[in-house]
Amino acid sequence: MKIERRKLRTAEVYTASLNDIMFFLLLFFLIVSTMVTPATIRVLLPKSKTSEDVVVKKQISLTITADHRYYIDKKEVTYETIEQQLASILSKKAKREEVIVLLHADKTLNLQDVVSVIDIGNKLRVKMVLFTQKDKSKV
Repeated sequence: MKIERRKLRTAEVYTASLNDIMFFLLLFFLIVSTMVTPATIRVLLPKSKTSEDVVVKKQISLTITADHRYYIDKKEVTYETIEQQLASILSKKAKREEVIVLLHADKTLNLQDVVSVIDIGNKLRVKMVLFTQKDKSKV
């Protein structure tokens, strides 16, 4: 009589569906990340060929919309109170901190409107950076 040995079975983990799960997770996070908007106030920025990304430690955002509404750090102010608001914010900053005002001006505005706000910054002796949008057309 012949005795047969049983075949040894090895344990395996089926991972074919893991690829599908990872793909769907990646797709989900990509879709969700595009829905997050960095700014709540929409402004069409003018285009510039020499735009650069600016990283600043201490910054104040000043936005001028097409309908002449002014916002300092997402809080609406009138043109007459811009100087007061900026001066009070600057007085609260530490003396060693470099403060820069990031100016977001709609491209449909008159140039004089933007220059008037820059003059306020010059009077307060604060650096102002005018935001532009990089021109994607090639020269």
